[in-house]
Amino acid sequence: MAFVVATDLSKSYPVAGRRLQVLRGLSLTVERGEMVAIMGASGVGKSTLLHLLGGLDRPDAGTIRVGEHTITGMPDMELVAFRNQQVGFVFQFHHLLPEFSAVENAEMPLRIARVPVAQARPRATDLLTRVGLADRLDHRPGMLSGGEQQRVAVARALVNQPALLLADEPTGDLDEGTADALHALLREMHRAFGLTAILATHNPRLAEQCDRVLRLEGGALR
Repeated sequence: MAFVVATDLSKSYPVAGRRLQVLRGLSLTVERGEMVAIMGASGVGKSTLLHLLGGLDRPDAGTIRVGEHTITGMPDMELVAFRNQQVGFVFQFHHLLPEFSAVENAEMPLRIARVPVAQARPRATDLLTRVGLADRLDHRPGMLSGGEQQRVAVARALVNQPALLLADEPTGDLDEGTADALHALLREMHRAFGLTAILATHNPRLAEQCDRVLRLEGGALR
């Protein structure tokens, strides 16, 4: 059953007094439980596509449905709630808050949703344990390696039990060995939690672990 359906998406941005067209009539269907890789050169629009699918940005034209939610045209407050409840994001740069510990960073989406710490902390602790950081719960980001910081980011992305995981170049800032370990972790979490996942990457080693690989060229998927 199709879980993500994007139809005829277009997106442009103002650049130097003109419009730069990034996506041109792009359509995409992802089945529930599928893991799909989006490959393409830097600057081709992979991040833009993920931002649209996750409700971080809006298309100029086209429609997006995620599960039962048609997010194009959704009011801003409903879109914020959709993102917080339905979507987990992992970015190339982890964006952890340096003054907070690993477990505090991981539980942050729940705290933003006003879930009491008594409920948020066990969930974050469990996820950090599952990603191999049981002995790093109280470490701040500056005390963690790059790979460990990205594992915290994965736990943070999953703490709200999202239905959709979007990962934007999640291993782009890691060395090859650490990247391979994170690839395996993402696949493990995808299976364990029954996620639908879309990964933007230029790394063929990550892409080949996905169920399907698409290439973004000229503003459309091939």
